[in-house]
Amino acid sequence: MKRLPSDIDARIAALRALLSPCRLCPHECGVDRLAGEVGRCGAGAGTAVASVVPHFGEEPEISGVRGSGAMFFAGCNLRCAYCQNAEISQGRGVRTMRPWTAREGADAMHALAARGCHNINWVTPSHVVPFAVEALALARFEGMDLPLVFNTSSYDGLETLRLLDGIVDVWLADLRYSDDEVARDLSGAEGYVAASRAAIAEMARQVGVDPVHLPDKTLGRGLVIRLLVLPNDLAGVRESLPLLKDAVGTQVRIALMSQYYPTHRADDEPLLFRRVSFGEYARVVETADRLGFVNALIQEPEASEFYRPDFAQ
Repeated sequence: MKRLPSDIDARIAALRALLSPCRLCPHECGVDRLAGEVGRCGAGAGTAVASVVPHFGEEPEISGVRGSGAMFFAGCNLRCAYCQNAEISQGRGVRTMRPWTAREGADAMHALAARGCHNINWVTPSHVVPFAVEALALARFEGMDLPLVFNTSSYDGLETLRLLDGIVDVWLADLRYSDDEVARDLSGAEGYVAASRAAIAEMARQVGVDPVHLPDKTLGRGLVIRLLVLPNDLAGVRESLPLLKDAVGTQVRIALMSQYYPTHRADDEPLLFRRVSFGEYARVVETADRLGFVNALIQEPEASEFYRPDFAQ
């Protein structure tokens, strides 16, 4: 049976303390969320879960054959112009969703386990960590022993991440940008570059870069770094790869993502309104190969529909 750290109650208390004033993520917006004030992420004193589904569009070692048990949290601490989940992350209804109790969150995890999912996959949990961990603690106490995947933009506070040491089994981390100005313009994230690199270094410290696979070949412990290729090289993936090599080495699992498609507000951005070209993606793959990354997942150009989540399942 999977165990939580012996000081889990103290961890939860420390995470809750980061909400008042809120400094859970690098925005450090300073509102009193425990008193019901709403942060830049759209969340207040609780967590709303927009969808609970087996998800088959993650990396193969996450989704496996029975799906990843995805819990899509409402709200987000980024405001990406091209967000494919905008209906639940930035939509008008986010603030009106009823917060779930820890009991409801634990029940959702039990339900995903009962459906045969390989893991519990928290999608965009950075802004609701204290509440999610409370639900996880309850589910673990009741015997839910699936690995926990923390699926994040990497715009996470270091203090928050350190309190998750020994709680998260698999870090599924985006590295979105290599340029702070682009990150601010496209995602509203100040200081994204330094924050994300520090976050990924902390994740690697916790679980290492050598994956541990379960008998069903899914990840039981590890780090996967996702690099979404944007049109016109806006993500700067080729600039991120050498820095990633220096920080965590070339053994780390990376996913080079070709799935971008224009959605949400991308039509209003002249550099974002089209799909990624074959040449743009091929140059990224060539760079990863030249730098010696040996565990790179390459996507087919037509992958966008497959990797898009279906909230109606």
